Formats: sequence, C-alpha cells, structure tokens
Amino acid sequence: MISRQDVPLISVITPTHNRRSQVVRAVESVLAQTFTRFEHIVVDDGSTDGTAAALAEIRDPRLIYVGAKWRGANAARNAGIERARAPVVTFLDSDDVYLPDRLERTLARFDGKPSLEVLISSFISLKGGRSTKCINRGAFLDKSTLQRALVSQTIFIAGSAITARHESLLAIGGYDSDITRMQDRELLLRFAQRGGALLSEDIDWKKYNSENSISGRRDGYVQAYASLIDKHPYIADRYPDVPPYMIARQIIADILKGRFPQAFSGYHANRSSKSLGYTPAELLRGYVVGRRWRRDCYDEFRAKYGARAV
Repeated sequence: MISRQDVPLISVITPTHNRRSQVVRAVESVLAQTFTRFEHIVVDDGSTDGTAAALAEIRDPRLIYVGAKWRGANAARNAGIERARAPVVTFLDSDDVYLPDRLERTLARFDGKPSLEVLISSFISLKGGRSTKCINRGAFLDKSTLQRALVSQTIFIAGSAITARHESLLAIGGYDSDITRMQDRELLLRFAQRGGALLSEDIDWKKYNSENSISGRRDGYVQAYASLIDKHPYIADRYPDVPPYMIARQIIADILKGRFPQAFSGYHANRSSKSLGYTPAELLRGYVVGRRWRRDCYDEFRAKYGARAV
C-alpha cells in the first residue's frame, strides 16, 4: 500500500542522450533539493555511453529511469509527462542543474495560486567562462501579453525554466515531436492560446551551454523558425514584420561574422518555405520595421517587468 508521503507533489522530467556525466550532475542537483516529495523521471533517449549503468549506481527510489529508443528529446519529454504521477511537472535538461530550493519555491508559487497553469523562472546562463543572470521580474502575463512577449522574444525562456500543471500539459498535447529547435517557445505559444503565465524573478537553476546543444548551433535557425511559423501561422498575420526581421537579423549576423555558407543556407531556407518566402526587399523592410517594433516591445516590457541580463 502506498502511503500519502510516498506520492510525489512534483515530477521532474529530464530527457538525455549520451550525456552520462552531465545527467549524473543534473540528478544529483535534484536529489539535493530542500523539498523531498518529488519524483525525478530520466528518459534515456537511446544513449550508448553508459548512462544507464551510471544512473543505476544512484540508489534513491525517487529516481525513475526510463529507457527508450532514440526518437528525439521532445518524444522523451512526452514519455516523462505520460509517466508523471504528480499534479505539477517541471523540466530539467540533462546538462543543467537546479539550485537547492528550486522545487520548494516552485511549489509555493502553485500552492499560492491555484489557477496558475504555467511558471517561467529565472536562471544563470554559463557559456565560455561567462556567467549571465537572466532575470524576469515577477509578474503575471495574460495570454495576449504572453503571446506578444514570446513572439517578440522579450522575456527569458528555456526548457529548464518551465513548470506547468500536469493536466494542462496533457490538455495541450505536451511537446511537439516535429519541432527539434525552439520547442520551448512553441510549447509556450500553445499555452498562450489558453491562458497566461507567471514570471518569477527567482534564480533557481543554472543553464550550461553544451557544445552539442541543438539551440547553440549556428546553422539551421531559419529552418527552425520556418517550422515554428508552420505550426503557428497566425504570427505572420498578426505580427507581419516580425518573421522577416527575425530571419534578416540572423542572415545579417552570419554575414558580419563571415559565415557566408550559413547566410546563404538561411536565405535559401526562407525562400523555400511556404510560410515565409520573403524577397530581399521584404527582408530589408522587415528588419527596419520589425526591429523598431521589437525595440518598443522590449522598452515596454523592461518598464513593466524589468526583463534584463546582468
């Protein structure tokens, strides 16, 4: 018979693939939490580096190892969501770590606001020896404001920053397995169609930018953005200058840094996309007008919510 104390109040989900040392570090950061009524579901997405053996050495019933065939990180996350037993679900990428009070602070937010569906926390980003505090000032964004913030990219988001009600994650279908990049933004855009989200200024985890991270790759951005617009075509309708700005910004950055093959590949991906297909003139106009619109959004959000990197 399962006692009440054995039922987790929050489920942590970690997808991993060939990151043995990093995932052990991530698991250790969860087991060191000040809050103890949790389960940590690690979905091993086809690792061949001894991840299973390394995790088997950790003797803690709260750690649940799930082996899976290599189907991608989003499928792994969804497998974790389906298995989760707690009413609140949070995520931890295998190369990130929680600070000790992450779960305690997170649950306090949900306990204090029963109607809350999504929480986005703040974090420290570590890259190339540089530490950056990515802080979203505490505020609740209604669904229209959340959508605009996601489209304009004026708040800090990342996979390990997201916590949601389990039933809400199931209601929107979890992560989209067709999306291999910008999956967190895509998930939150679907949440924004049903409700808002609470921003927390609490720094409760550290983001390590791994060399094999998909989001850190310099190529493939335009293709990924095209996939995002395919899933959410209303973005181009409601914010017509934003997509060409985002694409032009990436192409210009590649050119200025001498990455000419990536710039050409990005432009070709844009022209080949049914959702995009912008001409050079449209990209130029979008860059000018879209950049101004995004700057206005950023100034507005900074004044209201104080999103800032320190």
